[in-house]
Amino acid sequence: MFTPLGLFKAVPCPQGANCTLFACLFSHSQESDTTSHRSGNHHVEDTDDALAREQPPGKRRKIDDEDKTHNHGVSTSAQSRPGIERSGGTPLKSGITELQSASRKVSPPPTRAQLKSGENKTVTPGTAPVEKSVSQPNAARVTQRRVPKESLNPRMLPKAPAAHAVRSAILSKLHAAMSALNTKLAQLKDDKLAPLVLSPEELIVMALDEEEKIARENPNLYSNVIKMRIVKLHKMSPEDWSTEVQAHLDSRYNKPETKSAAVAKEFTTNLTTEQEIALVKLLRTELRGKEQFGYVTKVPTSDEVESAKKALEAAQGWEKCDRCSGRFQVFPGRRADGALASGGPCTYHPGKIIRSGSPGDPYFPCCGQPIGTSAGCTKAKYHVFKTTEPRMLATVLQFEETPSQPDGKPKKPVSFDCEMGYTTLGLELIRLTAISWPEGETLLDVLVKPIGEVLDLNSRYSGVFPEHYARAVPYGTKPPNEDGSASAKGVAPAMEIVDSPAVARSLLFQFLTPDTPLIGHAIENDLNACRIIHPTVIDTAILFPHPRGLPSRHSLKYLAKTHLDRDIQTGGDSGHDSKEDALATGDLVRFKVAEKWMALKHQGWTMVDNKLVPPPGQAGSLAEPGQKRKHDDNVDA
Repeated sequence: MFTPLGLFKAVPCPQGANCTLFACLFSHSQESDTTSHRSGNHHVEDTDDALAREQPPGKRRKIDDEDKTHNHGVSTSAQSRPGIERSGGTPLKSGITELQSASRKVSPPPTRAQLKSGENKTVTPGTAPVEKSVSQPNAARVTQRRVPKESLNPRMLPKAPAAHAVRSAILSKLHAAMSALNTKLAQLKDDKLAPLVLSPEELIVMALDEEEKIARENPNLYSNVIKMRIVKLHKMSPEDWSTEVQAHLDSRYNKPETKSAAVAKEFTTNLTTEQEIALVKLLRTELRGKEQFGYVTKVPTSDEVESAKKALEAAQGWEKCDRCSGRFQVFPGRRADGALASGGPCTYHPGKIIRSGSPGDPYFPCCGQPIGTSAGCTKAKYHVFKTTEPRMLATVLQFEETPSQPDGKPKKPVSFDCEMGYTTLGLELIRLTAISWPEGETLLDVLVKPIGEVLDLNSRYSGVFPEHYARAVPYGTKPPNEDGSASAKGVAPAMEIVDSPAVARSLLFQFLTPDTPLIGHAIENDLNACRIIHPTVIDTAILFPHPRGLPSRHSLKYLAKTHLDRDIQTGGDSGHDSKEDALATGDLVRFKVAEKWMALKHQGWTMVDNKLVPPPGQAGSLAEPGQKRKHDDNVDA
């Protein structure tokens, strides 16, 4: 439909009050005072909504004092009609005089809020409007909160999981289900639940929040997830609904600062420590054959190390930036002018590219920008690089195999996690944490001085900041915050520090033998940072395989939430906590131990004196991963 220009507004409508046209081209100024109220204001509301839907709002024209005086008294609906002004902003002179004179006689139309609430009384300018309660059961008890004014229209997302029409239809059904529960809650007339009865605006905001959350977190399963949510709401009781409303209000409006951090849920297997240790040996990860995925299974030879050193000398420090992929030159030991690297600041996207199944180009979750639209949304002081080739890593620090202990006694399993930072020699170890398994007691938690000069501590992920090094104490010295006095709020706790990655590795070796299960997530990164070759490892990245297989891996955060119902790595820019990650990794292995024991019990296996006993009639014992491989190698030989 074409936009009317208002050329016939000076001509009275031939049909008069009997006109039924949606947007008549002729003048109805004589009947406007009566028809609007006789029709219950529905025509005014429908016309405004229709015009708003059909075209975007017109460009505002700056109005000086003379224009304000001239247009005083013109109704809001008349001013906003697109037929009153041309695209350039100049009013049409034809018929405008009659329209203005008629408007001065007509009271201003009711507001949109009055139309929605059914208010039909004429409000005289200069008098306060009569307040009426909203048309909702038990509405007088609704707690008033400062709510943003939003319409029931899906919020714009960088990457929409479905077409706008589909999202709108689903959002309407979600809002209807929430409104029905809100009405039931209001009808209970319970004073304790009265603050949880939402206003119409709050219901819209809650529906928008939930739809947006599902669209962001589950773009590939958006339709299924939100439909299941609507079905759940239809079956939900008012009491359960009140719990969800309280959680929504706490997260959006209340946000109490005194609310303590979520305590990690403790995982139990209903097994003794000895029984868990006996079962965990069945979960050992075989690393042979996985060298192409970063696992180092043998120490690089001296010839390989020498060739790597010659290659580094020939490269003259030129590297590829691990963040922006740009070429730059690094200067170990600093250049004469004190520079550590060339190329100036690094501009990059910290988030990994998301390639969802929805239409559109892949994008960066950190800023929502599609690939190729910008160089980056984050800036760092230096470009950085990392090395993954074993012989190149050995030029900085040679690998070592786990030695045997002098006493020959076995050691308990160890779960460990490392944090790395960028230096002029690549990605180096800066923190090492080891805990006993399955008890979770801290065995070792130290900061590490890297060999090269620091380019970036990678604090966004490592959780290690310069103040940690500033407050660190030598290893073996009691940190000042361990004497019973609490550290100042916002100040990093003092940690023990060792002089090099080699020292940290030797400390870790005190808790290991070649047969000690060493537990980690994507453990090749931690082992390579420490330059350790250990034959008995349990890698949760392989224990919980990704559907696509290696090199794809589930994140530790995802596995902890899925299998332990535990939220980790929630510090945002504060980074990760290696102790928290080590505990989560260890508990994931305990989850697998419990799962393995249930399967064995189903097959008839029993536990006697903390040793596995096969079912009657079945001889032998369960082979650990790798034992069958060794047997096959012997057969082949």
